[in-house]
Amino acid sequence: MKIKLFTILLLGFFAFNYSQTDEAVLKTVYKTSLTNGKSYEWLDYLSNTIGGRLSGSTNAELAVQYTKKELEKLGLDKVWLQPVMVPKWVRGEKEMAYFESSGSINKVNICALGGSVATPEKGVKAQVIEVATYKDLEKLGKEKVQGKIVFINKALQPELINTFEAYGGCSSERYRGAAEAAKFGAVGTVVRSLSSRQDDYPHTGSMSYGDLPVAQRIPSAAISTNDAVKLSEALKKDKNLEFFFEMSCQKFDDVQSYNVIGEITGSEFPNEYIIVGGHLDSWDLGDGAHDDGAGVVQSMDVLRLLKESGIKPKRSIRVVLFMNEENGLRGGRKYAEVANEKDEKHIFALESDSGGFTPRGFSFDCSELMLSKIQAWKPLFKPYLIHYFEKGYSGADIGPLKNNDIVLAGLRPDSQRYFDHHHAANDTFEHVNKRELELGAATMTALVFLVDKYGVETITNEQEIKD
Repeated sequence: MKIKLFTILLLGFFAFNYSQTDEAVLKTVYKTSLTNGKSYEWLDYLSNTIGGRLSGSTNAELAVQYTKKELEKLGLDKVWLQPVMVPKWVRGEKEMAYFESSGSINKVNICALGGSVATPEKGVKAQVIEVATYKDLEKLGKEKVQGKIVFINKALQPELINTFEAYGGCSSERYRGAAEAAKFGAVGTVVRSLSSRQDDYPHTGSMSYGDLPVAQRIPSAAISTNDAVKLSEALKKDKNLEFFFEMSCQKFDDVQSYNVIGEITGSEFPNEYIIVGGHLDSWDLGDGAHDDGAGVVQSMDVLRLLKESGIKPKRSIRVVLFMNEENGLRGGRKYAEVANEKDEKHIFALESDSGGFTPRGFSFDCSELMLSKIQAWKPLFKPYLIHYFEKGYSGADIGPLKNNDIVLAGLRPDSQRYFDHHHAANDTFEHVNKRELELGAATMTALVFLVDKYGVETITNEQEIKD
């Protein structure tokens, strides 16, 4: 009945409306983060003392022990390690590459893609065939590809304001390129780096051979955007030029690692869980400051800021520092697996994995009704220039928790510079702004506070609404 539906919606609105008290709480949270934040200090240690934290590495385990120790210092109700088996891939010696054209040798900047096999000991040297996408190989056929190095030269679309959309339009070339090229007899692949600017940094990232037999796997590398342009221009002048690259990466058996978890137990609904998190692992070229050291320390600071601001959550708030997002997602899957085994009721999950830049808002994976209720809080964030409350992608690590009862959310910072650093050697601490990082931590804390206070109950009896 229409009256019944109107009543439900009206009650929902008032249940999610806010008060002047909420404004005061948010003001306290932002002030505490900007005047007494810990996120930048924690990130300094993760980046400059520990460094890159590739899954299965010594540095990743040092990061586990460090963050566990820091969470214990906060006086949380629980802190523990959740075991998870993760892949172990090692880059080896610095990669080398050049191309020969018209009697001259041109050195280029490359890096092995995560999960790639090594080249033979003395490297690979062959003629190059350039394509815009691996799907073009089907048109060329095995006769034109066999014995060659496939150069996949697809740039991020600069006209797309959402740089994550631009990245998503190219990421499959990196991930599947080698597997597809191998089917046509290629001896290697070189993929244009997924970066939004022209520079000399090659950007690594995960790739997969799918079910391709080990004997048929070919080495795959990323080439910097500057060198991708040089190689493409050289190919226009000399289609017979030869490319050489050498890599010594190795894949080992899985090893044990951990998700790091801390909890403030709820005072009224301890069996309802709200989680906030980022991934503790990173690639090995830089120190993983933006991806995802920033998300890790912001998530840790959410629980600290709640305590410092005198907020006593009604529901249990967990910080989860996931291991192995970059090349396996083992941590996110393990957390969801254990939560399901224990029949834990997760009502909200917030992930920060888009860099430590100025926060703009959130994207939500939830029903339209739920989104409309959350958007009623938007005026609370206006003084902090937070305006983006839209339906969309939340995050890789919290994705496995998805069901009909949970709201998933992702922090959305300004993304224009993110892919300048993503998976590259310049993803380092000095490229993170302290104030921007602390604004992100406060913004996450504010949303968690509101979700905890008002809950995220939704109408589940759809038939009753239709009657």
